[in-house]
Amino acid sequence: MDTIGTESAGTDAAGMESTAMAAKRRGGGRTDRLPAGVYLLGFSLFAMGSAEFLLAGVLPSVAADLNVTLSSAGLLITAFAVGVVLGGPPFAVLSLRWPRRTTLVATQAVFAASVAAGLLGNYQVLLLSRAISGIAYAGFFAVASVTALRLVTPDLTARASAVVVSGLSVAMVAGGPAGTLLSHFTNWRGGFWAVVALTVAGMIGCLLGLPAARPGDAPAARPRVGAELATMRQPSLWGIYAITVLTTAAYMITFNYLAAMLDEITRLPESWIPAVLALFGAGAFAGLSVGGRIADRRPHFALLTGALATALLSLLMVAAIHRAWAVLPTVFLLGVAAFVLNPALYGRVFAIAADAPTLAGATTVSAFQLGISITPVLAAAVLTHGAALTSVSWIGAALATAAVPLILLDRARRARN
Repeated sequence: MDTIGTESAGTDAAGMESTAMAAKRRGGGRTDRLPAGVYLLGFSLFAMGSAEFLLAGVLPSVAADLNVTLSSAGLLITAFAVGVVLGGPPFAVLSLRWPRRTTLVATQAVFAASVAAGLLGNYQVLLLSRAISGIAYAGFFAVASVTALRLVTPDLTARASAVVVSGLSVAMVAGGPAGTLLSHFTNWRGGFWAVVALTVAGMIGCLLGLPAARPGDAPAARPRVGAELATMRQPSLWGIYAITVLTTAAYMITFNYLAAMLDEITRLPESWIPAVLALFGAGAFAGLSVGGRIADRRPHFALLTGALATALLSLLMVAAIHRAWAVLPTVFLLGVAAFVLNPALYGRVFAIAADAPTLAGATTVSAFQLGISITPVLAAAVLTHGAALTSVSWIGAALATAAVPLILLDRARRARN
């Protein structure tokens, strides 16, 4: 059974690598066009990621319907985060020898089934289902990142990662709000049923659009748990994870409280707030596009530019939030700066941990989730003591600034190697 799994993984990887080379030959040597499979992975991540950002918008309805306190309902968000942070890396180790397409489809199936089970059960079932769906989500994210790299030639790895990660940014600024709106017209479960349907659609897309292992493909190197764990002990890799946590928390802490600031400080009409939040999403798309194109060649330029710009724009937000005409471009540019970072972060992780891409990718997902998860704690630490709402942007600036020395250290390490 062990040999069969190894051969399946090897032939699957080889099949995907041959797909990338075939695409290159068809393009006459041009490699600037990404295969459709990369976009399928981005869509699937959008479908699954929407569940993460949807719950916050319907939390009061969930608490009332399930007859629990709001704080108990909030544990549903925590359960998903715990599943991602703690469950992703172990799942990556367990799935090392599985064919990648099989793993992608299986994680989507588990995710859809767990979400559906939670919708049909009581609070305790829903809490457990959130943790399970978090593990499945992290597993899919990690394997999707590696699969995207196998589908393209080396000069397009950061761009491919950017497209996959863009699914998460779409989920943040479009999927979550759209699901919340649907839930208000139906009930809180309506948006989650839409997530289930989209996840199943992504699963079918992966089955039809991603290459399967073919008999006769040359087997790739045998994946070994020991080798992956040994690779994960590199200090430089954990430096990148620290940068990931800091920079993710830096922009997410402002984004998470942006609607409240627009309402309480800018005094923007409620109907305009979603449009301003969408500006952040538009900036994120622009940032991913720019970051994906420069990260392969100049990763540290992208990292430094993104971190410094996030720090400066967070400080600017403190003043800009008082004027509608000033806050609009600031929100857009903050989205650009935030997501310029992501392709370079993935690029550095896979460059350092080339021998442990699946486990390293899963841990990267956990680092992103940890950055998102710590923002309520950091915000509460100052807001509960009477600090102004804009203090969250000061925290964001400090977090982004703290990442700069780590980026410079990684750049020096890379220059020595």
